[in-house]
Amino acid sequence: MSEAEKRELDALQAALAAEHAAVYGYGVVGGRIGAERRTEAQEAYDAHRARRDSLVREVKDSGGTPVAAAAGYALPFPVPDAAAAVRLAAELEDRVAGVYSDLVRAAGGKRRATAAAALREAAVRAVRWRGGSVAFPGLAERAGTASASATPTA
Repeated sequence: MSEAEKRELDALQAALAAEHAAVYGYGVVGGRIGAERRTEAQEAYDAHRARRDSLVREVKDSGGTPVAAAAGYALPFPVPDAAAAVRLAAELEDRVAGVYSDLVRAAGGKRRATAAAALREAAVRAVRWRGGSVAFPGLAERAGTASASATPTA
C-alpha cells in the first residue's frame, strides 16, 4: 500500500469513527430533543447511519478492517434538556465536518466528491441546529479540537 493510499484509508477510518460517534450522539439528542425538532433529529440520525454503513464498505474495499464503534462515548457537555440537545447536535455536525475535511484532503476522484458532499451536508445540518454558520465549515472547528470525534469510554 502506498503512502497516499494509507493516508486515505486512515482518513476513511477517522470518518467512520466520527460517524459511529455521531450515531451514538444522536441517540442522546433524540432522547432529549423537543417534539418540534424530533423529525430533524431522526433524519440526521438516519443520514449518519447511512454514511456509517457506506464507510464500512469503503474501508473493506480499501483493504482495511473497519474500526468498530465504542460501547459508549463521552459527551462534550451534559445534555439534560432540549436546548443542550440542540447544542450537542450542532457540535456533532461540526466534528463530523472536520473529519470529512480531512478525507477531502486525503482522497481523490469519486471518494473526494463523496467526502465533500458529506462535509457540505454536515455543515448545513450544523447551521440548521445552531441557527448560524461559520466561514469554513470543517476547518475552523478543527483548530480548537484535538480530535474530531467524541471520546470513547471504556
